[in-house]
Amino acid sequence: MPKPDPTVMKDWQIAEAAEENMKPLYQLARDLGLAYGELLPMGEQLAKIDYKKVLHRLRHAPTGRYIDVTAITPTPFGEGKTTTTIGLVQGLGKLGKRVCGCIRQPSGGPTFNIKGSAAGGGLSQCIPMVPFSIRLTGDVECVTNAHNLAMVALTARMQHENNYDDERLEKIGLERLNIDPENVQIKWAIDFCAQALRNITIGKGGKMDGLQMESGAQISVSSEVMAILSVAKNLRDLRQRMAKIVVAYDKDGNEVTTADLEVDGAMTAWMVDALNPNLVQTIEGQPILVHAGPFANIAIGQSSIIADLVATKLSDYVVTESGFAADIGFEKFWNLKCRMSGLKPHAVVIVATVRALKMHGGGPEVKPGKPLAEEYTQENLELLEKGCENLLAHIDIVRKSGIRPIVCINKFYTDTDAEVALVRRIAEEAGAEAAVSDHWLKGGEGAIELAEKVAAVAQEEKDFHYLYDLKMPLKERIEKIATEIYGADGVTYSDKALAKIEKIDNTPEMRKLGTCMVKTHLSLSHDPTLKGRPTGWQLPIRDVMVYEGAGYVVPIAGDIKLMPGTGSNPAYRKIDVDVKTGKVQGLF
Repeated sequence: MPKPDPTVMKDWQIAEAAEENMKPLYQLARDLGLAYGELLPMGEQLAKIDYKKVLHRLRHAPTGRYIDVTAITPTPFGEGKTTTTIGLVQGLGKLGKRVCGCIRQPSGGPTFNIKGSAAGGGLSQCIPMVPFSIRLTGDVECVTNAHNLAMVALTARMQHENNYDDERLEKIGLERLNIDPENVQIKWAIDFCAQALRNITIGKGGKMDGLQMESGAQISVSSEVMAILSVAKNLRDLRQRMAKIVVAYDKDGNEVTTADLEVDGAMTAWMVDALNPNLVQTIEGQPILVHAGPFANIAIGQSSIIADLVATKLSDYVVTESGFAADIGFEKFWNLKCRMSGLKPHAVVIVATVRALKMHGGGPEVKPGKPLAEEYTQENLELLEKGCENLLAHIDIVRKSGIRPIVCINKFYTDTDAEVALVRRIAEEAGAEAAVSDHWLKGGEGAIELAEKVAAVAQEEKDFHYLYDLKMPLKERIEKIATEIYGADGVTYSDKALAKIEKIDNTPEMRKLGTCMVKTHLSLSHDPTLKGRPTGWQLPIRDVMVYEGAGYVVPIAGDIKLMPGTGSNPAYRKIDVDVKTGKVQGLF
């Protein structure tokens, strides 16, 4: 059977063709090294892995080489991190390595909106594509239900406290929590981009219809429950974290948690099966663990710690991916995820495209739905060299961790040999390795140079170290990240942010929490219009959120929306089902 041609076939067509020859689940499990009883089939094409059995059986086994894939500051299209992650897995497979990938589960919102699926693309994608993109094994639904159960408990408690006096509350065993309806910290969850639900009024009607108050909806993957799923190490850890979620504050400013509402146990009940990672495969038959899908802007934006721990015990090489560019995704991988998991990276790949570098060099605006300007499809070395300042910034970020990065030049067919050679030279002069990869077009064969460079760097001695110590006060951490990672001259704070930072630093339990920064992913700065490597600016921190269950505080620079909006030309317009075969078509 001839190899599918990505230049004439859609991703879903390539996936559909590849699925005709995909490995049976039990063969995939056997190749991965799973023992009897560790595979939990979920139909013919999908399975979960019993992480407890695997980690117990292999508790004394060596840990595989751990590789992170990050990127330069992207265009709105993205620069192919997931495709590169899967291509690298395939490339290492071509070299005969025992390799496994770990990626996040896609959210229904982006899948049916502008971004599309997160299965990779071309000849470097994972299959089965449709169940991967739509529902998988139900983990997001578990997160949604657990989250909404907290909202049910909160709103019901507020209604009863509003309707009952203290004597009546005491009779039914409830202590008055005195929740402030204007200081509720969470909203209802739905896994679509539903901007019309961002701000709503609930409780309209009579006193039996709830307390009337302002509320709204957030996308499910922005829930702290999803953030907890990504960092929990086991059920006991998840149960303890679930009890610490701050859902609101009382009228004296004290926290009201899920434990206060006595809903934490029931929320955990929704999540027991979701703790097991999901198993799929590349179109070339290598295993991919798909687990958790936390928001990359307000959470760590990484696949789960459990999946990484399982994969590093089952494989000699594990390739994972960090959401967004190195200033956000790798920084959180480095200082949050690695600190929580205990794993340390052996190699870091920075994905770069000529297209994005030209944009950073002053090229015309890149907008989804509009054709690229000719500057992006014709050779322009001057624009490209200027834009490489952004690449140099990301190389510097990774090198601060003690890792020598490998720059993956994700090759597009419009890139000229001179342009590719220029990026390679600049990367190597900055102390990085560089490799051209054509995995989208050629699959694992196109990623062999990248795989060889990664395998070599992964054997080098490392001096991996964190950017900051957790004993450092929060304000100092924020300023260190802003100046050393983003390149800011300093940090400004709103009065609200300063008050919260002072409270955090004066609360022993909160001082131990990690720091999960929030800013735009479209610039090294907080301003998405500032491209390249901006200088002469300060990072404005306007607020700080607390995710005690997930284990970090969230300093916020700029506006954030926990509910994205659906665009005017969403993906769902192109998705349909063949009624004769039942196959879904049109995903991308």
